[in-house]
Amino acid sequence: MKIPKTTKRFCPYCKAKTEQKIKIVSTGAKRGTLTRGSISRAKLRGLGRGIGNKGKWGSKPAVSKFKRKSKTTKKTNIMYTCMTCNKSKYQKKGQRTGKVIQE
Repeated sequence: MKIPKTTKRFCPYCKAKTEQKIKIVSTGAKRGTLTRGSISRAKLRGLGRGIGNKGKWGSKPAVSKFKRKSKTTKKTNIMYTCMTCNKSKYQKKGQRTGKVIQE
């Protein structure tokens, strides 16, 4: 993602336009293993056990590398840190990585 190291923006603490550092922050928690509809949760309920064809829980064919992912870019969060008061509050949520930010 092409972003400048610093930019001039409004700081709510200084109440003025100041030079601010740009930092890419993680978008949040990753998906858990015990989400609704997960295989591990179904196996805890006792599905996919026993003799015979496992059906949905049986062995799956190998996924081709082109069918693996649908999204081409990841979402990133951008945090701005004021260089005068060293406070970082404002954060741009979920910007796609492919977009070039010019501020």
